Amino acid sequence: MLSMMEEHHPKKNGNKRTGNSGLKAQQELVRIEAQITRLQSMQGQSGDTPQQIERLNQRVNDLRREVASQLNAWERTELARHPQRPYTLDYVERIFTDWSEIHGDRGFRDDPAIVCGMARFHGEEVIIVGQQKARDAKQRIYRNFGMPHPEGYRKALRVMKIAEKFKRPIFTFVDTDGAYPGLHAEERGQGEAIARNLLEMARLEVPIVTTVIGVGGSGGALAIAVADRVLMMENAVYSVISPEGCASIMWRDPTKKDLAAEAMKITAKDLSALGCIDGIVPEPPGGAHTDHAQAAELLNTALQQNLAAIKHLPAPELLETRYRKFRDMAQFFEVEA
Repeated sequence: MLSMMEEHHPKKNGNKRTGNSGLKAQQELVRIEAQITRLQSMQGQSGDTPQQIERLNQRVNDLRREVASQLNAWERTELARHPQRPYTLDYVERIFTDWSEIHGDRGFRDDPAIVCGMARFHGEEVIIVGQQKARDAKQRIYRNFGMPHPEGYRKALRVMKIAEKFKRPIFTFVDTDGAYPGLHAEERGQGEAIARNLLEMARLEVPIVTTVIGVGGSGGALAIAVADRVLMMENAVYSVISPEGCASIMWRDPTKKDLAAEAMKITAKDLSALGCIDGIVPEPPGGAHTDHAQAAELLNTALQQNLAAIKHLPAPELLETRYRKFRDMAQFFEVEA
């Protein structure tokens, strides 16, 4: 396996970045953004200043698209981890109405790393389950850095069972580096909680739409992602292990993380080509962190389209299609010429 990776990526190394054209675009982007800031801060602006700023903003968007088109797998991983990227509750606030959060697994405690609740989506009653990260130190500790405990997954399953009882579609939002691997989580049955979710989600008789909005890490992500439609944001990543972890195992060298990211096929484009996801949700120029409102608008459109495609399917057909979707993954056949 090592030789195969080296053969397909002979020029890649731990410090590989975008090419010269990408670097020039980034440099021009920084220069124009500084120029916009100067124009906006000028006293007594001339009459054509707003038009000039608008033209510069358009140029900034064009450059951001140019840079984004040249990003490699590791650079997209960095974007997926960006601290200003919108999280589950940011999307809930902008896409859904009448949000009412549900707490606790009725067995141990509430896990803030997973948020669950009822809401309305364009007037329709739905259930939302999502992993939640945070931006300041206090909230990061409270949310356990977005890494759920077993009670978080049990809470998620409890809420999804409510959705099945009342025939409400389910939206799940994946954004975690993985389930929490601590001793107490293992003592309370982390593996069993994840496995139970996989089993139960496979046979829920309601439509399920999952979106990987940031980092989809290992079984901690898959535990709320057994769905009829699996979407990924353009700069999200979805994998069984982090690139650093893969590089540490394969080469005993975590600095080869970008080589590992490329070989692992963790980007939305790669996973779509492999048939592991059903669609890619575009992001604003430069990434979702640059404009939360526009990112939510783009995701809103994708959710509407995908829910409409499955919401009227009879339950037996829904379950069979969902089963077949995951059963057919990673099956490859040799065809004679």
